[in-house]
Amino acid sequence: MDRHFIKRRRLLTYLGLGAIGAGGVAIASGCSGKSIISTPTATQSATNTTPTENTSAASPSNAQKLPEFQGISQWLNSSPLTTADLKGSVVLVQFWTFACINCQRTLPYVTRWHQEYADKGLKVVGVHTPEFAYEKVVNNVKQALKKHKINYAVPIDNEFQTWNAYKNEYWPHLFLADRQGVIRYDHIGEGAYSDTEQMIRQLLG
Repeated sequence: MDRHFIKRRRLLTYLGLGAIGAGGVAIASGCSGKSIISTPTATQSATNTTPTENTSAASPSNAQKLPEFQGISQWLNSSPLTTADLKGSVVLVQFWTFACINCQRTLPYVTRWHQEYADKGLKVVGVHTPEFAYEKVVNNVKQALKKHKINYAVPIDNEFQTWNAYKNEYWPHLFLADRQGVIRYDHIGEGAYSDTEQMIRQLLG
């Protein structure tokens, strides 16, 4: 059985589905099943999912660059992209898979951000990394794009190479980088939509 599926089922059984609360802090559940608050980056504290004041054009001293897209078998809605191609744009990298209910719930927000901010400099890249065998079938992914009205770039990461390059463990997981390609914010699971949009707007300037 797939190792990701085992991890997901074990944690879902223990934690339950959906959003839960702990000590008054909102916690989001990703499709991996591990419930966790937004992972803090250099611009966030460990207990606060909202963007901090450090959103200037200057990169943090401990800046982490967007990893390169690796092992992509096919690009949908786009010609192949590299991180160099994305320089000068604010970049939202979304790890998702079409059968993940948590991913499905985030898609209306991500597609709206793409529609609203693309002409202002936002580039969305929806890295599709499958959990189950039928999610590896490109025609199934194409049907999901049509169903959810996804028009942004979707690279097919069936071998988990880009997933591993980001040291990712969760569906869904959002990474937001500034125009210099520096990761300034990331969020695991559902929720924090207003915080994510606020950071998009701040990075777009």
